[in-house]
Amino acid sequence: MKILYVANIHRHFNAFHVPYIKWLRENGHEVHVAANGEEVVEGVNRQFDINIQRSPYRFENINAYKQLKEIIEREKYDIVHCHTPMGGILGRLASKNSRKKETKVIYTCHGFHFCKGGPIKNWILYYPVEKFMAKYTDIIITINNEDYQVVNKFNIKKKYYIPGIGLDISKFKDNDQEYDFRNKRAEIGVKGNETLIISVGDLTKRKNHQIVIQALANLRELKFKYVICGKGVEEANLKSLAKKMNIEDKVVFLGHRTDIKEILRVSDIFVFPSLWEGLGIAGIEAMAAGIPVIASDRHGIKDYAIHDKTALLCDPRNSKDFYESINTILTDKYLRNRLVMNASELINKFDISNAMGQMIKIYEEEI
Repeated sequence: MKILYVANIHRHFNAFHVPYIKWLRENGHEVHVAANGEEVVEGVNRQFDINIQRSPYRFENINAYKQLKEIIEREKYDIVHCHTPMGGILGRLASKNSRKKETKVIYTCHGFHFCKGGPIKNWILYYPVEKFMAKYTDIIITINNEDYQVVNKFNIKKKYYIPGIGLDISKFKDNDQEYDFRNKRAEIGVKGNETLIISVGDLTKRKNHQIVIQALANLRELKFKYVICGKGVEEANLKSLAKKMNIEDKVVFLGHRTDIKEILRVSDIFVFPSLWEGLGIAGIEAMAAGIPVIASDRHGIKDYAIHDKTALLCDPRNSKDFYESINTILTDKYLRNRLVMNASELINKFDISNAMGQMIKIYEEEI
Protein backbone atom coordinates (compact mmCIF):
# COMPACT_ATOMS: atom_id res chain seq x y z
CA MET A 1 0.00 0.00 0.00
CA LYS A 2 1.06 3.58 -0.67
CA ILE A 3 0.21 6.07 2.07
CA LEU A 4 0.50 9.85 2.31
CA TYR A 5 0.56 11.71 5.62
CA VAL A 6 -0.51 15.37 5.45
CA ALA A 7 -0.13 18.00 8.20
CA ASN A 8 0.58 21.70 8.67
CA ILE A 9 4.28 21.24 9.48
CA HIS A 10 6.83 18.43 9.20
CA ARG A 11 7.71 18.78 12.90
CA HIS A 12 4.28 17.32 13.70
CA PHE A 13 5.28 13.99 12.15
CA ASN A 14 8.53 13.72 14.09
CA ALA A 15 6.78 14.68 17.31
CA PHE A 16 3.89 12.23 17.10
CA HIS A 17 3.96 9.77 14.21
CA VAL A 18 7.41 8.24 13.82
CA PRO A 19 6.43 4.94 15.57
CA TYR A 20 3.42 4.56 13.24
CA ILE A 21 5.46 5.36 10.13
CA LYS A 22 8.08 2.85 11.26
CA TRP A 23 5.43 0.14 11.69
CA LEU A 24 3.99 0.82 8.25
CA ARG A 25 7.43 0.65 6.63
CA GLU A 26 8.34 -2.57 8.47
CA ASN A 27 5.13 -4.14 7.18
CA GLY A 28 5.93 -3.42 3.56
CA HIS A 29 4.06 -0.15 2.99
CA GLU A 30 5.41 2.95 1.28
CA VAL A 31 5.00 6.17 3.30
CA HIS A 32 5.22 9.74 2.00
CA VAL A 33 4.67 12.96 3.97
CA ALA A 34 3.57 16.43 2.88
CA ALA A 35 3.75 19.54 5.04
CA ASN A 36 5.50 22.87 5.58
CA GLY A 37 8.84 23.45 7.27
CA GLU A 38 12.48 22.49 6.84
CA GLU A 39 12.62 19.62 9.35
CA VAL A 40 13.53 16.26 7.86
CA VAL A 41 10.99 13.57 8.76
CA GLU A 42 12.48 10.36 10.10
CA GLY A 43 12.00 7.07 8.26
CA VAL A 44 9.78 8.04 5.30
CA ASN A 45 10.18 7.03 1.67
CA ARG A 46 9.58 10.53 0.36
CA GLN A 47 8.99 14.01 1.74
CA PHE A 48 7.12 16.82 -0.02
CA ASP A 49 7.51 20.42 1.13
CA ILE A 50 4.14 22.14 0.76
CA ASN A 51 3.63 25.74 1.90
CA ILE A 52 0.60 25.02 4.11
CA GLN A 53 -0.25 27.95 6.37
CA ARG A 54 -1.92 27.54 9.76
CA SER A 55 -4.35 30.39 9.13
CA PRO A 56 -7.26 29.51 6.79
CA TYR A 57 -7.19 33.08 5.47
CA ARG A 58 -3.74 32.87 3.87
CA PHE A 59 -3.63 32.94 0.06
CA GLU A 60 -0.73 30.43 0.08
CA ASN A 61 -3.18 27.67 1.02
CA ILE A 62 -4.76 27.84 -2.45
CA ASN A 63 -1.42 26.94 -4.00
CA ALA A 64 -0.85 24.33 -1.30
CA TYR A 65 -4.16 22.69 -2.25
CA LYS A 66 -3.16 22.63 -5.93
CA GLN A 67 0.21 21.09 -5.09
CA LEU A 68 -1.37 18.42 -2.91
CA LYS A 69 -3.95 17.56 -5.56
CA GLU A 70 -1.22 17.20 -8.18
CA ILE A 71 0.86 14.96 -5.90
CA ILE A 72 -2.11 12.77 -4.96
CA GLU A 73 -3.15 12.32 -8.59
CA ARG A 74 0.41 11.55 -9.71
CA GLU A 75 1.37 9.19 -6.88
CA LYS A 76 -2.00 7.37 -6.77
CA TYR A 77 -2.13 6.78 -3.02
CA ASP A 78 -4.25 4.07 -1.47
CA ILE A 79 -4.61 6.00 1.78
CA VAL A 80 -4.23 9.69 2.61
CA HIS A 81 -4.02 10.19 6.38
CA CYS A 82 -4.59 13.82 7.34
CA HIS A 83 -3.61 15.60 10.56
CA THR A 84 -3.89 19.12 12.03
CA PRO A 85 -6.66 21.59 11.05
CA MET A 86 -5.36 23.03 7.75
CA GLY A 87 -3.51 19.86 6.81
CA GLY A 88 -6.77 18.05 7.44
CA ILE A 89 -8.85 20.38 5.30
CA LEU A 90 -6.46 20.67 2.36
CA GLY A 91 -5.53 16.99 2.38
CA ARG A 92 -9.15 15.86 2.39
CA LEU A 93 -10.26 18.29 -0.30
CA ALA A 94 -7.32 17.41 -2.54
CA SER A 95 -7.92 13.67 -2.05
CA LYS A 96 -11.61 13.65 -2.84
CA ASN A 97 -11.16 15.98 -5.82
CA SER A 98 -8.43 13.82 -7.33
CA ARG A 99 -9.01 11.38 -10.19
CA LYS A 100 -8.39 8.28 -8.09
CA LYS A 101 -11.76 8.06 -6.37
CA GLU A 102 -10.93 4.85 -4.47
CA THR A 103 -8.31 6.61 -2.33
CA LYS A 104 -9.31 6.15 1.31
CA VAL A 105 -9.15 9.33 3.40
CA ILE A 106 -8.49 9.20 7.14
CA TYR A 107 -8.53 12.27 9.38
CA THR A 108 -7.11 12.17 12.90
CA CYS A 109 -8.57 15.07 14.85
CA HIS A 110 -6.00 16.17 17.41
CA GLY A 111 -8.62 18.35 19.08
CA PHE A 112 -11.43 20.41 17.58
CA HIS A 113 -11.12 24.17 18.01
CA PHE A 114 -14.51 24.18 19.74
CA CYS A 115 -15.44 22.50 23.00
CA LYS A 116 -17.97 22.58 25.82
CA GLY A 117 -17.49 25.78 27.76
CA GLY A 118 -15.34 27.24 25.00
CA PRO A 119 -15.86 30.51 23.11
CA ILE A 120 -19.13 30.71 21.16
CA LYS A 121 -17.27 32.20 18.19
CA ASN A 122 -15.25 28.99 17.88
CA TRP A 123 -18.46 26.98 17.54
CA ILE A 124 -19.78 29.42 14.94
CA LEU A 125 -16.53 29.41 12.93
CA TYR A 126 -15.22 25.85 13.20
CA TYR A 127 -18.11 23.48 13.89
CA PRO A 128 -19.82 24.01 10.50
CA VAL A 129 -16.47 23.55 8.71
CA GLU A 130 -15.73 20.24 10.46
CA LYS A 131 -19.27 18.99 9.85
CA PHE A 132 -19.01 19.91 6.15
CA MET A 133 -15.59 18.29 5.79
CA ALA A 134 -16.93 14.99 7.13
CA LYS A 135 -18.37 14.24 3.69
CA TYR A 136 -14.83 14.31 2.29
CA THR A 137 -13.69 11.79 4.92
CA ASP A 138 -13.97 8.01 5.06
CA ILE A 139 -12.72 7.61 8.63
CA ILE A 140 -12.40 10.08 11.52
CA ILE A 141 -10.24 9.27 14.53
CA THR A 142 -10.55 11.35 17.69
CA ILE A 143 -8.18 11.38 20.67
CA ASN A 144 -10.66 12.46 23.35
CA ASN A 145 -14.18 11.45 24.30
CA GLU A 146 -15.81 14.86 23.88
CA ASP A 147 -14.73 15.13 20.25
CA TYR A 148 -15.89 11.57 19.63
CA GLN A 149 -19.38 12.52 20.81
CA VAL A 150 -19.34 15.46 18.37
CA VAL A 151 -18.28 13.19 15.49
CA ASN A 152 -21.24 10.93 16.24
CA LYS A 153 -23.43 13.76 14.95
CA PHE A 154 -21.58 13.92 11.62
CA ASN A 155 -22.54 12.00 8.51
CA ILE A 156 -19.50 9.74 8.62
CA LYS A 157 -19.38 5.97 8.03
CA LYS A 158 -16.52 5.05 10.34
CA LYS A 159 -15.29 6.75 13.49
CA TYR A 160 -12.90 5.66 16.19
CA TYR A 161 -11.74 6.91 19.56
CA ILE A 162 -8.10 6.30 20.54
CA PRO A 163 -6.83 7.48 23.95
CA GLY A 164 -4.29 9.99 22.67
CA ILE A 165 -1.59 9.47 20.10
CA GLY A 166 0.82 7.77 22.44
CA LEU A 167 3.31 8.83 25.09
CA ASP A 168 6.17 6.70 26.37
CA ILE A 169 5.10 7.01 29.98
CA SER A 170 8.00 4.91 31.25
CA LYS A 171 10.43 7.71 30.34
CA PHE A 172 8.71 10.00 32.82
CA LYS A 173 8.13 7.34 35.48
CA ASP A 174 11.73 6.14 35.39
CA ASN A 175 13.26 7.39 38.63
CA ASP A 176 16.42 5.29 38.39
CA GLN A 177 18.33 7.93 36.47
CA GLU A 178 20.52 9.90 38.84
CA TYR A 179 20.20 13.66 38.86
CA ASP A 180 21.03 16.42 41.26
CA PHE A 181 17.74 17.74 42.70
CA ARG A 182 19.21 20.87 44.26
CA ASN A 183 21.40 21.85 41.32
CA LYS A 184 18.57 21.38 38.83
CA ARG A 185 16.34 23.72 40.81
CA ALA A 186 19.16 26.23 41.17
CA GLU A 187 19.78 26.08 37.42
CA ILE A 188 16.27 27.35 36.73
CA GLY A 189 16.37 29.98 39.49
CA VAL A 190 14.63 28.16 42.35
CA LYS A 191 15.98 28.21 45.90
CA GLY A 192 15.91 25.13 48.09
CA ASN A 193 13.10 26.32 50.36
CA GLU A 194 10.81 27.59 47.57
CA THR A 195 7.75 25.76 46.27
CA LEU A 196 8.20 25.13 42.55
CA ILE A 197 4.98 25.53 40.56
CA ILE A 198 5.30 24.75 36.86
CA SER A 199 3.31 25.14 33.64
CA VAL A 200 4.36 23.84 30.22
CA GLY A 201 2.94 25.29 27.01
CA ASP A 202 3.31 27.99 24.39
CA LEU A 203 2.83 31.55 25.56
CA THR A 204 -0.49 32.06 23.78
CA LYS A 205 -3.96 33.12 24.81
CA ARG A 206 -5.24 29.56 24.50
CA LYS A 207 -2.72 28.32 27.05
CA ASN A 208 -4.13 30.90 29.48
CA HIS A 209 -1.04 31.35 31.70
CA GLN A 210 -2.27 34.73 32.88
CA ILE A 211 -4.96 33.14 35.06
CA VAL A 212 -2.26 31.38 37.11
CA ILE A 213 -0.30 34.61 37.54
CA GLN A 214 -3.48 36.30 38.81
CA ALA A 215 -4.10 33.41 41.20
CA LEU A 216 -0.55 33.43 42.55
CA ALA A 217 -0.78 37.15 43.29
CA ASN A 218 -2.93 36.11 46.25
CA LEU A 219 -0.12 33.87 47.48
CA ARG A 220 2.67 36.43 47.20
CA GLU A 221 3.67 35.89 50.84
CA LEU A 222 4.43 32.25 50.05
CA LYS A 223 7.99 31.33 49.11
CA PHE A 224 7.50 30.04 45.57
CA LYS A 225 8.63 30.24 41.98
CA TYR A 226 6.21 29.90 39.10
CA VAL A 227 8.15 28.49 36.15
CA ILE A 228 6.67 28.59 32.65
CA CYS A 229 8.31 26.46 29.94
CA GLY A 230 7.40 27.71 26.49
CA LYS A 231 7.65 30.65 24.18
CA GLY A 232 5.17 32.71 22.22
CA VAL A 233 3.56 36.01 21.36
CA GLU A 234 2.10 36.58 24.84
CA GLU A 235 5.44 36.70 26.65
CA ALA A 236 5.59 40.49 26.96
CA ASN A 237 1.97 40.68 28.18
CA LEU A 238 2.58 37.96 30.77
CA LYS A 239 5.71 39.67 32.07
CA SER A 240 3.81 42.95 32.29
CA LEU A 241 1.01 41.24 34.23
CA ALA A 242 3.47 39.65 36.68
CA LYS A 243 4.97 43.07 37.30
CA LYS A 244 1.55 44.63 37.76
CA MET A 245 0.70 41.92 40.31
CA ASN A 246 3.98 42.56 42.15
CA ILE A 247 5.24 39.00 41.66
CA GLU A 248 7.65 39.55 38.77
CA ASP A 249 10.46 38.20 40.97
CA LYS A 250 8.49 34.97 41.46
CA VAL A 251 7.65 34.22 37.81
CA VAL A 252 10.37 32.63 35.67
CA PHE A 253 10.09 32.39 31.87
CA LEU A 254 12.33 29.54 30.72
CA GLY A 255 11.40 29.57 27.03
CA HIS A 256 11.57 26.36 24.99
CA ARG A 257 13.17 23.51 26.95
CA THR A 258 14.41 20.08 26.02
CA ASP A 259 14.70 18.95 29.66
CA ILE A 260 11.02 19.04 30.66
CA LYS A 261 11.25 15.59 32.23
CA GLU A 262 14.05 16.68 34.56
CA ILE A 263 12.30 19.93 35.50
CA LEU A 264 9.06 18.10 36.28
CA ARG A 265 10.94 15.77 38.62
CA VAL A 266 12.08 18.68 40.80
CA SER A 267 8.69 20.47 40.74
CA ASP A 268 6.01 20.46 43.44
CA ILE A 269 2.82 21.34 41.52
CA PHE A 270 1.89 21.29 37.84
CA VAL A 271 -0.76 23.78 36.67
CA PHE A 272 -2.48 23.33 33.30
CA PRO A 273 -4.85 26.28 32.69
CA SER A 274 -5.59 25.86 28.95
CA LEU A 275 -8.91 27.04 27.53
CA TRP A 276 -9.07 23.88 25.42
CA GLU A 277 -6.80 20.95 24.54
CA GLY A 278 -7.22 18.00 22.22
CA LEU A 279 -5.71 15.99 25.04
CA GLY A 280 -2.84 17.89 26.58
CA ILE A 281 0.23 15.66 26.67
CA ALA A 282 1.93 18.00 29.15
CA GLY A 283 -0.63 17.11 31.83
CA ILE A 284 -0.06 13.39 31.34
CA GLU A 285 3.71 13.90 31.48
CA ALA A 286 3.35 15.68 34.81
CA MET A 287 1.22 12.86 36.21
CA ALA A 288 3.77 10.30 35.01
CA ALA A 289 6.53 12.29 36.71
CA GLY A 290 4.64 11.96 39.98
CA ILE A 291 3.57 15.52 40.80
CA PRO A 292 0.02 16.71 41.60
CA VAL A 293 -1.89 18.38 38.78
CA ILE A 294 -4.28 21.32 38.81
CA ALA A 295 -6.02 21.76 35.46
CA SER A 296 -8.86 23.32 33.50
CA ASP A 297 -12.15 21.44 33.39
CA ARG A 298 -12.16 21.60 29.60
CA HIS A 299 -12.08 19.37 26.54
CA GLY A 300 -9.59 16.49 26.32
CA ILE A 301 -7.96 17.31 29.67
CA LYS A 302 -10.98 15.75 31.39
CA ASP A 303 -10.17 12.35 29.89
CA TYR A 304 -7.43 11.91 32.48
CA ALA A 305 -7.83 14.80 34.93
CA ILE A 306 -10.76 13.66 37.08
CA HIS A 307 -11.67 16.10 39.81
CA ASP A 308 -10.64 15.07 43.31
CA LYS A 309 -9.43 11.70 42.01
CA THR A 310 -6.45 12.29 39.72
CA ALA A 311 -6.35 16.11 39.73
CA LEU A 312 -8.09 19.26 40.91
CA LEU A 313 -10.14 20.89 38.16
CA CYS A 314 -10.81 24.61 37.81
CA ASP A 315 -12.84 26.97 35.68
CA PRO A 316 -10.13 28.38 33.36
CA ARG A 317 -11.74 31.82 33.59
CA ASN A 318 -11.70 31.92 37.38
CA SER A 319 -8.39 32.77 39.09
CA LYS A 320 -9.97 32.14 42.50
CA ASP A 321 -10.45 28.47 41.55
CA PHE A 322 -6.74 28.12 40.82
CA TYR A 323 -5.75 30.02 43.96
CA GLU A 324 -7.88 27.77 46.16
CA SER A 325 -6.66 24.60 44.43
CA ILE A 326 -3.00 25.56 44.78
CA ASN A 327 -3.55 26.39 48.44
CA THR A 328 -5.34 23.05 48.98
CA ILE A 329 -2.50 21.06 47.40
CA LEU A 330 0.04 22.87 49.56
CA THR A 331 -1.83 22.25 52.82
CA ASP A 332 -3.34 18.78 52.34
CA LYS A 333 -0.57 16.19 52.09
CA TYR A 334 -3.03 13.27 52.08
CA LEU A 335 -4.94 14.68 49.11
CA ARG A 336 -1.71 15.41 47.27
CA ASN A 337 -0.46 11.85 47.65
CA ARG A 338 -3.84 10.37 46.71
CA LEU A 339 -4.04 12.40 43.50
CA VAL A 340 -0.54 11.36 42.48
CA MET A 341 -1.16 7.67 43.19
CA ASN A 342 -4.50 7.56 41.33
CA ALA A 343 -3.11 9.48 38.37
CA SER A 344 -0.13 7.16 38.08
CA GLU A 345 -2.49 4.23 37.52
CA LEU A 346 -5.04 5.91 35.24
CA ILE A 347 -2.57 7.36 32.71
CA ASN A 348 -1.35 3.92 31.64
CA LYS A 349 -4.21 3.84 29.11
CA PHE A 350 -2.51 6.74 27.29
CA ASP A 351 0.79 4.91 26.86
CA ILE A 352 2.19 4.57 23.34
CA SER A 353 1.75 0.80 23.47
CA ASN A 354 -2.02 1.14 23.88
CA ALA A 355 -2.55 3.98 21.39
CA MET A 356 -0.35 2.33 18.80
CA GLY A 357 -2.05 -1.04 19.24
CA GLN A 358 -5.43 0.51 18.49
CA MET A 359 -4.11 2.49 15.52
CA ILE A 360 -2.53 -0.63 14.06
CA LYS A 361 -5.89 -2.42 14.28
CA ILE A 362 -7.48 0.40 12.27
CA TYR A 363 -4.73 0.26 9.66
CA GLU A 364 -4.96 -3.52 9.38
CA GLU A 365 -8.73 -3.38 8.92
CA GLU A 366 -8.63 -0.59 6.35
CA ILE A 367 -5.52 -1.76 4.48
